[in-house]
Amino acid sequence: MTYKVLIVEDEDIIRLGLKDNFELENYIVETAMDGEEAIIKADQMRPDLVILDLMLPKKSGFEVCRYLRKKHPGIFIIMLTAKTEETSKVAGLEIGADDYVTKPFSLLELIARVKAFLRRIPPKDQRDEQNEDDVVNFHNIYLDFKKFEASKNGENIELSTREFQLLQYFWQRRNEVITREDLLQEIWGYTLDNMPTTRTIDNHIVRLRQKLEDDPSNPQIILSMRGIGYKLNA
Repeated sequence: MTYKVLIVEDEDIIRLGLKDNFELENYIVETAMDGEEAIIKADQMRPDLVILDLMLPKKSGFEVCRYLRKKHPGIFIIMLTAKTEETSKVAGLEIGADDYVTKPFSLLELIARVKAFLRRIPPKDQRDEQNEDDVVNFHNIYLDFKKFEASKNGENIELSTREFQLLQYFWQRRNEVITREDLLQEIWGYTLDNMPTTRTIDNHIVRLRQKLEDDPSNPQIILSMRGIGYKLNA
């Protein structure tokens, strides 16, 4: 089971360091130094994961992310941002990035988060195999977790790979209360000793509700359990 990773970073030390370490983890790795090369490489190799710097020559990380989300919806995208780029993090998530890592970052943490994501999806060459929970319908919402397709009332919905992951996990535990800490461990790959603020979860839920709910201010699908977490009302 071999996954493909594309690293897009114009700083040589970071790019080559990431390449070496991901190859040591037995991933197939390609690299790109600018936004235009990133798009070409992504079209050629169709990676499972892209690690994408925001500040790139030729095309920005935002432009690359927008292209990848539209052309290759099943790719998982982690953005690399500077510590001071809080608005960039939010903007990146809004255009389809699945996660972000702030520079300087812990390599061990980054690899752990990548592994947490990849263990929840099969490699592309195994995604034709279907099981009964790969395609689901509820509340006039249609989700295909293998093809990364979503619609509501027959109209397409654009979801990030992370949002598909969250919904699949919610579906697998539908009508159960799921804690924020559980989501951070199972979906994001954090451990109990390096938990971030649970605002990460809440921000993703807000965006999901905007896409799925008839009235996001009065949610009927993803319910809040005060002080605990969330529940999918399926």
